[in-house]
Amino acid sequence: MELKTVIKNRRSIRKYKNLDVSNEIIEDLINYARFAPSAKNRQPWKFMIVKDKIKNEIADIMLEKEKKSKVSLERKIYNANSSVKATANIMKQAPILILVFKPKEDNWLIGDSLSIGAAIEHICLRATDLGLGSLWIRDIVYTQKDIANLVGKSDMELISAISIGYSDEFPKKRTRKKLNEVLEWYENEK
Repeated sequence: MELKTVIKNRRSIRKYKNLDVSNEIIEDLINYARFAPSAKNRQPWKFMIVKDKIKNEIADIMLEKEKKSKVSLERKIYNANSSVKATANIMKQAPILILVFKPKEDNWLIGDSLSIGAAIEHICLRATDLGLGSLWIRDIVYTQKDIANLVGKSDMELISAISIGYSDEFPKKRTRKKLNEVLEWYENEK
């Protein structure tokens, strides 16, 4: 597919077919993530592929946290800022979950996060190019330590996750802000 077509066709997929994704395709996705630019060429990303039982355990951690949020303010924030229950169920349905980690280094938080965002976008675009669906997941932020501990990565920070699989839906293009709403030209005073 031509790059501009891939960019325009990429969608957040929340329904997946019950089809396996080959290891070769998964490695291809991660290989393209490696080509993303990174601040000072740090390449701070670490990707972990989870499937089946462990993937479902991760989703269950998110569901359990959602149930146990008893402090009203915490529950309000947890539910208002995310759709954790829906996301956990999407993760269970997708055949592949990619966990995205970075080293725990506060001095590089912004640079590493931006770099990882670029790598994640490379994965999502490559998935679209290969006929796969993807969902870039933020909701793991509420349970990132629990998930990192579960998969033996307590020494790293879990930044995000990506569900991958063959799409069982074809969402319409969502509205985007107009170019003049997001673009501003600075003009020097003379």
